[in-house]
Amino acid sequence: QVQLVESGGGLVQPGGSLRLSCAASGFTFSSYLLRWYRQVPGKEREWVAHITGSGSRTNYAGSVKGRFTISRDNAKNTVYLQMNSLKLEDTAVYYCNVFIQMRDYWGQGTQVTISS
Repeated sequence: QVQLVESGGGLVQPGGSLRLSCAASGFTFSSYLLRWYRQVPGKEREWVAHITGSGSRTNYAGSVKGRFTISRDNAKNTVYLQMNSLKLEDTAVYYCNVFIQMRDYWGQGTQVTISS
């Protein structure tokens, strides 16, 4: 079955960096576009970035463009989110996502907290 497991979250000061990972299994990883989302309590889940199966194309939400970088290692079935110049408003639970055969799959999420 499809599984997505995020890791790498934590507490960081403003201006700091974190690298999130999402380990995937149960599907042909290199064939699918992968996405990162984030969610703050009481708000809708927000799309952050995505990367195509080959890794050749990426796209970012305006709020993170120039600060976050999505990448993938198809040999390791893992997608990453490098987050630099972190801001207070980046605080959220971060989820990875894949859409396969008309269904969304989500990981359990990893908490990212930006605080001084």
